[in-house]
Amino acid sequence: MKAISSRHRLSFSLYLNYVVHGFGLLILAQNMSQLTKAWNVPLSVVSYVISGVGIGRLIAYLITGYLSDKLSRKFFVYLGMACYFAFAVGIPFSKSIPLSYFFTILAGVANSALDAGTYTTFVEMAKGNGRYNVLIKAVASLGEFIIPLLVSFFASVNAWFGWSFMIMAALLLINAILLLPLKFPDPKRVNVKKEENKSKKSFGLKAVTSILFAIYGYLSMALMIWYTQWITLFGHKTAGFTLIQSHFLLSLYSIGSIAGVMLLFYLLGRNISETVVMIVMDVFATLAMLVLILSRNVLISEIASFIFGFTAASGVMQTALTAFMRLYPNNRGFVTGIFYFFGAIASFTVPIITGHLSSFSIEAAFASDIVIGIVAVVVSLLISLFEKIQPITKPEIKG
Repeated sequence: MKAISSRHRLSFSLYLNYVVHGFGLLILAQNMSQLTKAWNVPLSVVSYVISGVGIGRLIAYLITGYLSDKLSRKFFVYLGMACYFAFAVGIPFSKSIPLSYFFTILAGVANSALDAGTYTTFVEMAKGNGRYNVLIKAVASLGEFIIPLLVSFFASVNAWFGWSFMIMAALLLINAILLLPLKFPDPKRVNVKKEENKSKKSFGLKAVTSILFAIYGYLSMALMIWYTQWITLFGHKTAGFTLIQSHFLLSLYSIGSIAGVMLLFYLLGRNISETVVMIVMDVFATLAMLVLILSRNVLISEIASFIFGFTAASGVMQTALTAFMRLYPNNRGFVTGIFYFFGAIASFTVPIITGHLSSFSIEAAFASDIVIGIVAVVVSLLISLFEKIQPITKPEIKG
């Protein structure tokens, strides 16, 4: 019972970090008008400062992923918490744009460090199964749901905007104390059959599959960012819906996302193939996107938006990461770093690409997401094909 209790406590603390991460994803955007006043700069400068989060991720993902295999997972969880704490305390008190930019870069580093220490830990706790990683998506969504309410509340009572940051810092401090006595699972070494590694054909397939997984890391992130950035404008300006109806499409996407996470958690607990999940979810996400592009009916668009969230944002990205980890069971941290590094590239490039497309029309900017969906289906099919040629088996773990 003691071991079970300790594992549950560890899981709770790891998930709590991602509630805080959900805060971190939106807290700057939610406080943009307050930050323009606090820093005495135009909105464009605040937007530039926010871009530091993406820079931090790009800088740190490969480094933290690689080192988490060499050092302890717990160290990187604490590193992520420390960086987020510095960000939460530093931003509301900073009066310098360069210093503020440094703090936002730290938020990006925090994201990568938490991922390197947490995704690997959940897979090791579950002996190779990635179902608990899928729940990370849901708890981060919970944080994204809470933070706008907190910001709105403090604004309504004319309180200092920094209180939302202080709550974020307080949660991290409490969680650091809760984590202190807890032991992380030992990332035990895995027996890898030498015969497989000697085959040039096997090595070639593994290399190609690895490239495909990295591309999928980009595509799965791009698919979601593309949608969330443009759905409201598309609904209002192109489809002719009211502003409330257009915003509601995004809300339905979020509800669908949480429902999809619950389904994937159940399916992966029954050892459903990750690649089958990837294919099915990508196909339905692409079909839902097609309906959204073509439909001008509110109800049909609302159903399609829910289905898109249910599939594209259901944790399928985390599911793909679990399958990728099985290719390199002794380098899970580095694999996590590579996978999310490509996701970070998507975070950086999608706004640039869609910004260019929007110069033609909002419809062109939004509808081009269908291309991402189609390519994601093709990539997931290829991964599944190569898995059949050289199965990604669940490895035996020593000890």
